[in-house]
Amino acid sequence: MTETTALSAPETAEIRPARGIDAPVWLRDLWYLALPSRELKAGAMLAKSLLGEPVLLAREAGGTAFALRDICPHRGIPLSCGRFDGSDVECCYHGWRFDKTGTCTAIPALTAEQGETIRIDRIKVRRYPLAEKHGLIWVFIGDERLAETTPVPDVPGFETGARPSHVEKMIFPCPLDDAVVGLMDPAHGPYVHRSWWWRTKASMHEKAKQFAPSFLGFTMVRHAPSKNSFAYRLLGGKPETEISFRLPGIRTEEINVGKHRFAGLTAITPLTANSCEITQAMYWTMPWVTALKPVLRHFARTFLKQDGDIVTMQQAGLAHGPSLMLLEDADTQAKWYYLLKKEFAKAKAEGREFQNPVKARVLRWRS
Repeated sequence: MTETTALSAPETAEIRPARGIDAPVWLRDLWYLALPSRELKAGAMLAKSLLGEPVLLAREAGGTAFALRDICPHRGIPLSCGRFDGSDVECCYHGWRFDKTGTCTAIPALTAEQGETIRIDRIKVRRYPLAEKHGLIWVFIGDERLAETTPVPDVPGFETGARPSHVEKMIFPCPLDDAVVGLMDPAHGPYVHRSWWWRTKASMHEKAKQFAPSFLGFTMVRHAPSKNSFAYRLLGGKPETEISFRLPGIRTEEINVGKHRFAGLTAITPLTANSCEITQAMYWTMPWVTALKPVLRHFARTFLKQDGDIVTMQQAGLAHGPSLMLLEDADTQAKWYYLLKKEFAKAKAEGREFQNPVKARVLRWRS
């Protein structure tokens, strides 16, 4: 499904496929989550598709991670098919070598005389800006010059060097928009996640939450969780939570329980046109939560699978290109997402500052 844009109506808004600059499939000039830091060992490399681009991720023997375009400029073979000695990547076809900046450091086929006339250091493989923060590896897709002025996503309440206490990952076989809108939907819980230990239709009640614009997105401002949210009760005490969303598809939640904190970061990374990787990284300071880790793991895996199953089923209907109808207020967050994407793309095209289209308001729905 392509990006869609809302049309005005008194109580509902029909959204239809849009085209052109108003509707990029993927946004560029943003940070995308590649993988948890622990998955990339020192002296190792791995290949990954990000926004359909072939990316080689590697970590030097000294611990510094880097990312290069996973294609050798000589004959086009993936560099990930070659070898990595902890410093340079060597192509398996002809032994061309490249360092962490993407600069060519050796072409074995050159004679001594040829080596004096050919500036191999002018041969480059594209380097992607990479950042490690909170035990996660982020890759900047877009204009490299903008990476330094675009903040890397943060985990609220935790130091930059903190590492996740638990990580869950799953592939959703759907386009990015479907995954983002599906995971931010506030009203599907009693249906998609229905169970005796979580929520039933009988537990549904009206909710009212205050929202405000925030960096590249919006925030459900700090509040006490709903009484029918069983997972929050596992934390004990009287928790307060604040939930934020920012482009391109990153949700963070900070929960305070007295002096303790629990935070979750969910990132949706498009791999190809019809597949996304969902990563949930969880951080906490409560020792009793560590004891409950098997329970949390079960909840996280069950919830992700349920969400993945529903968007997979949804693809059968979306394949026919139907117009969709979004309601006030239950679907307002989805409409905001499309408006945010549209504004980000237009601001880039027009060379101006991004102007957040979200306005502070209270949203009400039943779930």
